[in-house]
Amino acid sequence: MAEPCTCNECNDSLYGQKFILKDKLPHCIKCYETLYCNECMACGQLIDCKSKDVSFKNQHWHGECFVCTRCNRSLVDEPFAPRDDLLLCSACYSDEFSAKCHACLRVIAPGSKKMEHKGTSWHENCFICKLCQEPIGMRNFVQKDANNYCLSCYEINFALQCIHCMKPITTGGINYHDQPWHKECFVCSGCKQQLAGRRFTSRDDLAYCFDCFCNLFSKKCTYCTTPINGLGGSKYISFNERQWHNDCFNCRKCCVSLVGQGFLTCNNDIFCPDCTKDI
Repeated sequence: MAEPCTCNECNDSLYGQKFILKDKLPHCIKCYETLYCNECMACGQLIDCKSKDVSFKNQHWHGECFVCTRCNRSLVDEPFAPRDDLLLCSACYSDEFSAKCHACLRVIAPGSKKMEHKGTSWHENCFICKLCQEPIGMRNFVQKDANNYCLSCYEINFALQCIHCMKPITTGGINYHDQPWHKECFVCSGCKQQLAGRRFTSRDDLAYCFDCFCNLFSKKCTYCTTPINGLGGSKYISFNERQWHNDCFNCRKCCVSLVGQGFLTCNNDIFCPDCTKDI
């Protein structure tokens, strides 16, 4: 097969010259580099045919220009990571952007197991109980004064004991009469329902929900027999050791309100003066 005699672009003779075929057409080195070689992202120079062309995401570098932005270590055939249009070797990327262990302050290498809690990270082997020095792993733990404690050490050394069940209080709790309670132990003395987050009151040092307190200790309305609880500062009428809600203090016959009015009694009923004329 006869060798090509001229460059497909400039028509210069190729006898005795190096050339490159592009789409089966011969090109002299100068024409090929001008038309088809890439510009280096680092130095801005053409990547000629004698140089190694390294590409990443449609961008190109000379082999010797493809280096870590921070330490200038060559990235050719080495692991690297892009960050904000910068190229970093794995060591520099880890040092700059990877999480650091809260205990030893060393970088937690990407892909290695780490423990996290409220935005703080640890190596798995550094995530240990402050007292017993045992790894916490996936066990329950408690943070106190920026230190981590396994549940057993925390209960023995720091936890308050519930005044009711005498067991440690590790999460939450209620303080009542300067004494600690588990939420589930602080219940109404009447209905035994939990009082945390509910309105309650006390009598003889015992806690009651509002409904139980009213049913057990409030005065009862003579007319409707339901408790007069005084909720919201509501008023009631009291007469001869009997009480009525304001809304219940009405004439038994005509139902007119007797609040602030004269009235007469007959047995357990009250009447306005007009209605007593017919009795």
